[in-house]
Amino acid sequence: MTTRHNASHHPWASIDIGSNSFRLEIARLSGDRYQRITYIKESVRLGGGLDAHGMLTEAAMQRGLDCLKGFGEQLVGIPPERIRAVATQTLREARNRNAFLARAQAVLGHPVEVISGREEARLIFAGVARLQPSDKPRLVIDIGGRSTEMILGRGRKPVLAESFGVGSVGLSMRFFGDGVYTAEAFRAAQVAAGAELEEALTQFRPELWQEALGSSGTVGAVSQILAATGQTDGRVTPAALRWCIEQCLAAGSQDKLQMPGLKDDRRPVVAGGLCILYTLLTQFGIDELLPTKGALRQGVIFDLAERLQPSGSRDPRATSVTGLQQRFGVDTAQAGRVATHAEKLYRQLVGKPAPELLRELRWAAALHEIGMLVSHHDHHRHSAYLIGHVDAPGFSTNQLQRLASLALGQRGGLRKMDAQLADASLLDQLVALRLAVILCHARAPLMAGVPKLTRQGRRLTLNCPKAWSTSQARTRFLLKEEAEAWQRNGLLELVVA
Repeated sequence: MTTRHNASHHPWASIDIGSNSFRLEIARLSGDRYQRITYIKESVRLGGGLDAHGMLTEAAMQRGLDCLKGFGEQLVGIPPERIRAVATQTLREARNRNAFLARAQAVLGHPVEVISGREEARLIFAGVARLQPSDKPRLVIDIGGRSTEMILGRGRKPVLAESFGVGSVGLSMRFFGDGVYTAEAFRAAQVAAGAELEEALTQFRPELWQEALGSSGTVGAVSQILAATGQTDGRVTPAALRWCIEQCLAAGSQDKLQMPGLKDDRRPVVAGGLCILYTLLTQFGIDELLPTKGALRQGVIFDLAERLQPSGSRDPRATSVTGLQQRFGVDTAQAGRVATHAEKLYRQLVGKPAPELLRELRWAAALHEIGMLVSHHDHHRHSAYLIGHVDAPGFSTNQLQRLASLALGQRGGLRKMDAQLADASLLDQLVALRLAVILCHARAPLMAGVPKLTRQGRRLTLNCPKAWSTSQARTRFLLKEEAEAWQRNGLLELVVA
């Protein structure tokens, strides 16, 4: 049944496409008050569908698509800018993720963004910090299907956020894939988990935090078992985890395991989750792990609300861009000139641009020269590589790749951009950026006026001020070369008048 929402009530929606479960959360925000409207969780086990070659099987993709189709029906009436779908470790790993993402967008009706492990960790902490506020230094742990996130933070500020490639689905498939529980398998699984997590021992040592919290699936599932069996009041301790492991060994297999509070959808992955939890508590000196309110899906909503503040001053992506400029020694005066002229040209080209596309263009202009730190020669290629591979809080992997494409295409031949330019919105952004880079090539303010860009179908006309006839001969030469580059490309005709 389709649920319709009154857009005037300003609901927000997030979709967490995890390795084990897909989750939909719809909520309202009023100041610091968070009111859940809808929460749906489906066990999809997308991570279980990665084959030996890192490819998602068709069966796994279809399970995910069927789930997302149902989620899409729940989103009717919610403004698109208030909806965000994020995907985590399985789609970070999957070699055929782009094929799944295209099909997912078609059935969901909204794009799906793949986020990095550190970005996932940051958003998890955002959900926990807002729904369970505290001024104490905290360690927050989230064990997912194929990754584990660890975050140190205080108040609403994460100090250190990391992601490790071990999760309940992956570990269960590797060591308990046949459903048999043996002491040897549990020991081997704990060693494997410990090897993955060992590098974090110093970074997350006990003296850096006063309380440890566990977010989301695995911790919640184990907490429910411990509360239902009376082992604890829900808090997770090393002794309680040893009891759970003993119950698994006594049962001998997944099919025979009977524990109050254990849900059927958790049965195939509980052994791997227990091994990761026990390793974390014993290696990191955690006496007790408290289940917490807040998780990735709420963090996505809080983060999205901050992005859409009228001033944009609380958008973490703006902070990331400024930080990258400082880190890579960008000439900010030049970046600002290019951004200003690119925006003017883009507005002339498209009329009323989508705010997010305009922000992307300005960020691409702000970062287009970060590759200069590597080498002046072919700096656009270095810029593209750095942008496409850097950890930048607030940005999804998809959006960083888009900024990288703009940086790559800022100069030079266009053949390297053939695949990307099939996207008409990126084509318009790139035209504006390339022209702005040329107009600002002298690295000084334009003193003789600014050209005006008009469009008529595929034909773009750049009308230069009369004063340019003698004072801007070099710029006119570069614009003539630019027109020839587009002529060779064939996607549009650029006329310099």
